[in-house]
Amino acid sequence: MSEQARVRKVAARDVPPNRRRGGDIRVVLGPRTAGASTGFMGVLTLRPGEYVSEHYHPYSEEFLYVVSGAVVVRAEDEFVVLEAGEGVVVPIGMRHRVTGTGAAGASVVFHLCPLAPSPELGHVDTEQPPNPEETGPVVGGPG
Repeated sequence: MSEQARVRKVAARDVPPNRRRGGDIRVVLGPRTAGASTGFMGVLTLRPGEYVSEHYHPYSEEFLYVVSGAVVVRAEDEFVVLEAGEGVVVPIGMRHRVTGTGAAGASVVFHLCPLAPSPELGHVDTEQPPNPEETGPVVGGPG
């Protein structure tokens, strides 16, 4: 069996968080963590009022599904309120920002596909990230 065909189990707790753009972002299943070749999936945890800064993905659609709590997704000039059990698709190239609402914060599953040609091409910031000094794993394409 090839390395590519192997089933891989990954725990979110074992993935280092990326907090640079806000929240606690962990790519659980992706090229680096599980050898994925077409996209990646992860979890985002937001405290009340915390946000992921505005950005867009020039190569990927982003699927967001709220597991617990609630968020507001600002996609371009549209505001979409999502509560637990609801999801949204953000089209390729659309600027968006995700903000935790309510008293409990939120837990969100995200999935992006297809992958960008390289990680640094997968995500374009359109506002200053809240934690620019923090470093963490790149959230994006293969490699």
